[in-house]
Amino acid sequence: MSLSFSHAHSQGSGTTEVVAVLIAITNNSARVLTVDGGKLLPNGPLMPLHRSLQAGVRQWVEEQTRQPLGYIEQLYTFVDTNRRNKQGHALVYVSYMGLVQEVAAQSPNSDPPHLEARSQSGAKWRDWYDYFPWENHLDKKVQKHTQLITQKLKQWADLADTNDERIKRLQRIYLCWGGDWELDDSEFEAVIASDSSHSSSVKEMFSKWIAEHALLRYEMLYEAGLLPESPYYNAAKLPDDWQQATGEPMYYDHRRVIATAISRLRAKIEYRPLIFGLMPEEFTLLQLQQSVEALSGVALHKQNFRRLLESQNLLEPTGNSSQTGRGRPAKLYRFRFDVELQSLLMDSKLPKSAIRS
Repeated sequence: MSLSFSHAHSQGSGTTEVVAVLIAITNNSARVLTVDGGKLLPNGPLMPLHRSLQAGVRQWVEEQTRQPLGYIEQLYTFVDTNRRNKQGHALVYVSYMGLVQEVAAQSPNSDPPHLEARSQSGAKWRDWYDYFPWENHLDKKVQKHTQLITQKLKQWADLADTNDERIKRLQRIYLCWGGDWELDDSEFEAVIASDSSHSSSVKEMFSKWIAEHALLRYEMLYEAGLLPESPYYNAAKLPDDWQQATGEPMYYDHRRVIATAISRLRAKIEYRPLIFGLMPEEFTLLQLQQSVEALSGVALHKQNFRRLLESQNLLEPTGNSSQTGRGRPAKLYRFRFDVELQSLLMDSKLPKSAIRS
């Protein structure tokens, strides 16, 4: 592996590292900022000069990517037992999620330190579905990916030591991956029969795809040894096109950190106006819907989505319009002033940098 910033811990005495998941929506695509050619998230050791964890993550992001930061929140604290400092202590890293506006590619006349920092760190924006293709239900290939994945997961369930454990694994698969199991799975009725008192509600739960379960799905694949990051992974037992279904691996547990951020953000956009920080100043209703779809990975019903916006009273027309095709110009909207004030309380008033076209 080509280890860069985090590699300092392998010969150092520090035990704490900060890691940032920076998320943007660009051209209707959910994106995440990476370093080391897409193999790591922006990261670095916590040092005595950092007055807080947030100060540490902001410094490392600025130094490695020059990406302006606005709203950030702490995600989770991970213990990486596979990485130890010279005293033999396991590395702890504290992860943060930030919502940003993707900065444009700079011109040749840009500030040289900006270009130098990005060049040295290999900073690059990536579509987050490059790492989690099974999460993108807007992609027609996802059904093929899911079928391949669930087939391997059921083989993992069959390896359980007891039948009770096997049933529990199958239940977890059904809960996390959803689908028409009655049509596709001969085991389904037997699993339902194990909880016959609630069979109708259980069937409904097993059939639903729940977008915010992204982390649970990742961890199940890890536990089953179906991801390169897992110590149980054996590529020789998997089909040649397995990575098309399971996405690109990352160093350490950084893909798990992204999965944690996806689950957190998907859950939060249902009840907090976090999408505010990912949108331009003015936008059409279609652009807003496509942005929410990019984050959730599922298509939304147009009229239901617009009725929901009206009921929540989040938007107001700007009086401007946008012409993108041959039809009528689309009205442009912005978030209401009180929603903007609420975002300020969340520290999510972001720098509105130009977005890459």
